[in-house]
Amino acid sequence: MPHRDARLTDKAGSPTTDQRINCYLLIFFAISICYFCSMKRLVKANENIRLDMGMQLKIRAKLYTFPLLFMLFVGFCNGPADAQKKTNYQLRRVVIDAGHGGHDPGAPGSIRHEKDLVLKIALKVGQYIKKHHPDVKVIYTRKTDTFIPLFKRAEIANKNKADLFISIHVNANENKRVRGTETYVMGMHKSQSNLEVAKKENSAILYEEDYSKKYEGFDPKSAESYIIFSLMQNAFLEQSLKFASAVQENFDQSTGLKNRGVKQAGFLVLYKTSMPRVLIESGFISNPEQEKYLNSDQGQKKLAHAIGKAFGDYKQKIEQHSVMLASDSLQADTSTTITFKVQVAASSDRIPKDSEYFKGHENVQEHHLGSRYKYTLGSFENYDQARAFKKKVRKDFPGAFIVAFKNEQTIPVKKALSETNQQ
Repeated sequence: MPHRDARLTDKAGSPTTDQRINCYLLIFFAISICYFCSMKRLVKANENIRLDMGMQLKIRAKLYTFPLLFMLFVGFCNGPADAQKKTNYQLRRVVIDAGHGGHDPGAPGSIRHEKDLVLKIALKVGQYIKKHHPDVKVIYTRKTDTFIPLFKRAEIANKNKADLFISIHVNANENKRVRGTETYVMGMHKSQSNLEVAKKENSAILYEEDYSKKYEGFDPKSAESYIIFSLMQNAFLEQSLKFASAVQENFDQSTGLKNRGVKQAGFLVLYKTSMPRVLIESGFISNPEQEKYLNSDQGQKKLAHAIGKAFGDYKQKIEQHSVMLASDSLQADTSTTITFKVQVAASSDRIPKDSEYFKGHENVQEHHLGSRYKYTLGSFENYDQARAFKKKVRKDFPGAFIVAFKNEQTIPVKKALSETNQQ
């Protein structure tokens, strides 16, 4: 998880829980020192007096009682607080990327080109987020009509340790009747039309010097080049899909534009970023009606507010989910339940749970163990039930086998059987 800035004060400038605990610790420490010194003087004053063993033990017990209580108090204050602080995730940085710019006009329009329209929308999105989420730092890849190479845009996001990357574009099509909005996440295209959109946006690298070296021989015009995206790690896919869905839902509610849905394709600007990321096509500049909408101040505001509202919805869901996970992780330490599951896949890359690979099976569970992602079906405390379930699963996954879990960690099946007296 990227580094997050610590918040120094709560609302209205009042001290945070951490600050209050630190204050109590300082007071308690000062009292401990005073107590220790006074007891030390008492021991010294009585060192020449012959005391029985019981009296000596009493004095020494008093000498070390307060320091020991202090250490226990420190542990109590820091333990749960630190655990919660480490697991509670807060979205603090967003990078907004206005596509194209400078000598790269993007899709041509009869009024304005894509580069000008998306810059206006991007700046309005940033203003909305700043107004409604003052705790979030908004970073732009460009704020003026300048050309920024695709790899530089990704660098800006990565260097700033962004929590979300939003690349804003407008679409174009030879068929002027095509209209609507669509939001893309990183992945392999599932249709020729998705591939064509990716080709169009990736062609921005042709404006860069030595683009072949910078992008390791990638040719934006060649369909073969897009095979690399089928091999890439689908990191952050689940979060990206959540935000993309929120964008399309808010477009539906706020703009009245046709919802063309959430799609996958191989975009270089998304491929290079290491956080949840989307590319938004906020309308078709080739459609005369939508071109007027995209050029109007009211249309740009509606699009920007929809994206900003989607950001707020996504932020709330992600942070609430994080708190739930933090609570679950604290409770998991006290659980000793052993369960048997049927493993059907293992990969170094994440596989979406709704992927066709799982052949329609529901309740697919993902386990990130070391550098591998493992996927299981079912969960049973009884081993015989797990075996019966495995037989059914093997119709779709011939290599499926049983694995045992204790406290969300795998343990040998033999050990699990022994501990549950099922041998």
